[in-house]
Amino acid sequence: MSPSVILLLALLAPVLALAVQEHVPGTPQPRSMQDPPNAEVTDPTEVPFAGDAAVRFSQAVVGKQVGAHRLFDQQGRELTLAALRGKPLVVSLIYTSCYHVCPTTTRHLGKVTGIARDALGAQSFRVVSIGFDTTVDTPQQMQRFAREQGIDDPEWLFLSTDAGTMTDLARELGFIYRRSPGGFDHLTQTSVLDAEGRVYRQVYGTSFDTQLLVEPLKELLYGQPAALLDVDGWVNNVKLFCTVFDPRTGRYRFDYSIFLNFAIGIICLGGVAIFIVRSWRHNRRVGGL
Repeated sequence: MSPSVILLLALLAPVLALAVQEHVPGTPQPRSMQDPPNAEVTDPTEVPFAGDAAVRFSQAVVGKQVGAHRLFDQQGRELTLAALRGKPLVVSLIYTSCYHVCPTTTRHLGKVTGIARDALGAQSFRVVSIGFDTTVDTPQQMQRFAREQGIDDPEWLFLSTDAGTMTDLARELGFIYRRSPGGFDHLTQTSVLDAEGRVYRQVYGTSFDTQLLVEPLKELLYGQPAALLDVDGWVNNVKLFCTVFDPRTGRYRFDYSIFLNFAIGIICLGGVAIFIVRSWRHNRRVGGL
């Protein structure tokens, strides 16, 4: 599809949204907000890792609401997840005594978060890392862990909670963990929540591709259909299609060439229209002779 067509679709998105009500394949489908996610499972440590059971458990929560849940920040101050709504939220569950996977995941998340902030805005979304080894992951330990991983981001909180809250939160996030001789076995998962606190996307792995996290954030920030007279909405629709990933640099950029191609397309269409009108007028004059 040519860039000019892409931009035209961005500008027509509000109109198309009124006519098309189907979801794009691969995007989260709406689920009932009455049924708690994974309600049949009371303890996420009981979910088997074997086969695709873990992924099914994780994906089952997409579209579901995550509860308010009481947590504590690095200074020991109480807050709730509900207080963090209003922006997309990236959630990473870790344990501070982990010597490899959790530090590696956190450092990589820090790198991707920096790229996302450059592309989408420094305060456009929040990040939280929550310790699931609740007896060890105190506010002081979470603060130490953040410092050791080099995370210095005012929009990124490292949080602690109690065992009961963690069990409920892990179930609602589709996160699986259990004790093992070396510490914990757990699903390496990063969850993206929308501004209302619903799970929008799950990202797996310690060193996932940049686009796997940035694209859902971009969709949440810019992808809502705009009203016909909503200037900010129209701008966001343009940003959605014109903010593109550059594999050469590993970062996102705003692609101005789309506007040039769009202008060229309009000029070409105008030229064709002028040719048709002139031909029609010429044929009328010839026919009248």
